[in-house]
Amino acid sequence: MTDRSYDFVLFGATGYTGGLTAEYLARHAPRGARWALAGRNRDKLDAVRAQLARINPACAALELLVVDARDSAGLARVAAQSKVVVSTVGPYALHGEPLVRACADAGTHYCDLTGEPEFVDAMWLKYQAVAERSGARLVHCCGFDSIPHDLGAYYTLLQLPEAVPVQIEGYVRVGGRFSAGTYHSLINAFARARDYLKINRERRLRETRPLLRKIGGSRSRPRYDRSLGSWVLPMPTIDPQIVKRSAVALERYGPAFRYGHYLQVSKLPQAVALVAGVGALFAGAQFKPSRDFLLSRQTSGEGPSARQREQGWFRVRFIGEAGGQRVVVDVKGGDPGYGETAKMLAESTLALAYDKLPARAGQLTPVAAMGDALLVRLQNAGISFEVVERT
Repeated sequence: MTDRSYDFVLFGATGYTGGLTAEYLARHAPRGARWALAGRNRDKLDAVRAQLARINPACAALELLVVDARDSAGLARVAAQSKVVVSTVGPYALHGEPLVRACADAGTHYCDLTGEPEFVDAMWLKYQAVAERSGARLVHCCGFDSIPHDLGAYYTLLQLPEAVPVQIEGYVRVGGRFSAGTYHSLINAFARARDYLKINRERRLRETRPLLRKIGGSRSRPRYDRSLGSWVLPMPTIDPQIVKRSAVALERYGPAFRYGHYLQVSKLPQAVALVAGVGALFAGAQFKPSRDFLLSRQTSGEGPSARQREQGWFRVRFIGEAGGQRVVVDVKGGDPGYGETAKMLAESTLALAYDKLPARAGQLTPVAAMGDALLVRLQNAGISFEVVERT
C-alpha cells in the first residue's frame, strides 16, 4: 500500500459520532499523517474541516472526498486511494455494504462501529474470501461494541496459565446515553430477527471450527450474584460472539474456552423493568407503524453535550479461571456511547494504518486483527485495564 495517497480516510465525519472521531484524530494522529474526510455533503465536510483546523491548524489542508454511501464506483475510488477506511455511517445493515465491498476488493483495511450481528455475518458470507485474497482486514465492532469486551477478555486471558481450559465471565455496568445510531441499529435488528437467524445459520454451516479446541458460551439465567452484590442479566449483544470468534482465531485461548456476558443491575425492580423494556421494543419493532414511532424517538446525528459526556462512564469486570488460578480484571473508561466509542474507533484506525500487526486477512475481530498493539494504544489513551484480584 506504499503508493496510496492516504493513510486513512474517515467516512461519515459530518455525523455526531463521526465528528467526535474526527476531532480525536485531529488531536492524536501522528504529525505528517495523510488523511481525508469523505461524505456526501461538501458544505458539511467544509464545516467539519474548519472545526478540525481550530483544533489542529494542519487539518486546514485535509482533502475532502465527496461520495455517497450508495455510490459503488465512488467508494471504489476512495478505497483504492487509502490504506484504511473507517466508517461511522449507520445503520450499517442499510448503508454499510458498498463500502465493505470496495475495501475487500481493493485490499484496503476497514473498521467501523457496528454492533449489528446480521450485518457482520452477512459481510462475512459475502466478502471473507475476497478479503483473504486481497489482504484486506475487515474489522467490525470497533466501538463500545465490542472493544472493551474483546480486549478485556483477552487481557484477562493473558493473566492466566496457557494450554489449559479457560472460563471467563464479563459483567457490564454503564452510566451514560447510548447513541441514536446504536438505538436505530437495535430497532432495525429487532425488526429483522428472522433474517438474522437465517444468515447466522448459514455462517455457522460454512465457518471452519478448530478440530482440537472447544469454544463455547456459558449458559445462565438472570440471577442475584452475591459476590458482585447485584443482579446479573445475560446480554444478547454481539459482544460474546466477538469474544468467542477471537478464541476461535487464536490458540492462546486454550484447548477449551467458555465466555459468559452479563449486565449488572443493582436492584430487582430495575432488572424487571429493563427486561420488560427490551421486550416491548422487540415487540414494537415487528410492525411498521410502531417501528416508525420508535425510530422517531431519537434522531441520528444528535447527541449529548460535552458536559453530559463527561459524566458518562463504564466498567466491565472480568472474572477468569484457569489451571486452578482465578483473576479479576476491571476495564474502565468514560462515556461509552460517544466519547470512548470515538476514541476506540480512532485508535483502531491508527493501529491499522501505522502499527506492525499479525499477518492475517479477512473479517477479523479487534483482537485477531490488532491484538497487543491495540491494547497498548487503548491503555495509553486512558482506558484502564487493571488486575484487581488474584487467587
